[in-house]
Amino acid sequence: RDLENKANDLSKLQKDITKNHQVRKKYTIQLGENELVLKELDLLNEDANVYKSIGPVLVKQDLAEANANVRKRTEYISAELKRLDGSLQDLEEKEHSKREAILKVQQRIQSHQARKAKA
Repeated sequence: RDLENKANDLSKLQKDITKNHQVRKKYTIQLGENELVLKELDLLNEDANVYKSIGPVLVKQDLAEANANVRKRTEYISAELKRLDGSLQDLEEKEHSKREAILKVQQRIQSHQARKAKA
């Protein structure tokens, strides 16, 4: 039972790690897109027209405001990526300790079975 519980815990941790990787991938893509937008905005003249997509409508937006919004979004995504990295590291450490605990239980079972076979 102990082995089964530890195996279930390990499986749950592995699912959490996979989910973390998926979310991290999504944020990494968004960060790249936003950095590209920043580069494009930096190329524009002060009097350039900038439009923001809100649903099916394009709304005119001030260049400085658009620049500030994209920078804030980039900062937010970067902070989320840092948080996810910390969370991932924690999950991987827990996974490692669960694996070691499972190994110890397996070794204990094997030595118990070996003693039974000798008797």
